[in-house]
Amino acid sequence: MAEAHNKILIVEDDEGIVAFLKTTLKAAGYDVLLAGTGTGALSIISSHCPDCILLDLGLPDMDGGSIIQSVRQWTRIPILVISARDTEQDKATALDQGADDYMVKPFGTVELLARIRTALRHTRTTAENEQLGLTGIYTVGDLAIDYNKRRVYVRGQDVQLTPNEFRIVALLGLHPGRVLTYRTMLRELWGPAVSMDNKILRVHMASIRRKIEADPNEPRYIFTEIGVGYRLADR
Repeated sequence: MAEAHNKILIVEDDEGIVAFLKTTLKAAGYDVLLAGTGTGALSIISSHCPDCILLDLGLPDMDGGSIIQSVRQWTRIPILVISARDTEQDKATALDQGADDYMVKPFGTVELLARIRTALRHTRTTAENEQLGLTGIYTVGDLAIDYNKRRVYVRGQDVQLTPNEFRIVALLGLHPGRVLTYRTMLRELWGPAVSMDNKILRVHMASIRRKIEADPNEPRYIFTEIGVGYRLADR
């Protein structure tokens, strides 16, 4: 089964392929977003921040390579190219531009879902957090971030974070012990068009701390580096 509520963006203008992909992904438990043009795709990516992008290169308004390059300027969202172009040069160019994988049409359902799972798994596999890459769970003290279930637990109890609150904690969990600047977090979470006013982060963080910290004024898990950003405790 898919990781709960992972959003997959399909960027494809062929209605038959869109229907096949949409049915396949929904049956596997993914949420699906659709874009038939490059312009529409970039708008959805910046506003919805999908967890994975399935990208056709031959779009009516721009080449898919331009989308890859644009997205890679601000985020590492995994991009899986699905294209009828089958030359080694086409594949090499897309991968050099920043795509994570490349599948040639037609392809099978089993392979597609396996490659999506791999792409999602790679987004949380970092040298800083080997435990997370292996298990899908990051723990520090009594806090556990479960990336598969998209839940955060304290002493085994689900603390009921909202989707945006989970995304904030999950992002910090990818880089434990490191300070992530307000600007970096805003761009990663809400896209390059978001206002750089960090008020939205402060509001969410206040709510997160009420849920995960025994004393929000003396945090054990998420620390504020005043004027800079936030840091999650390192194991």
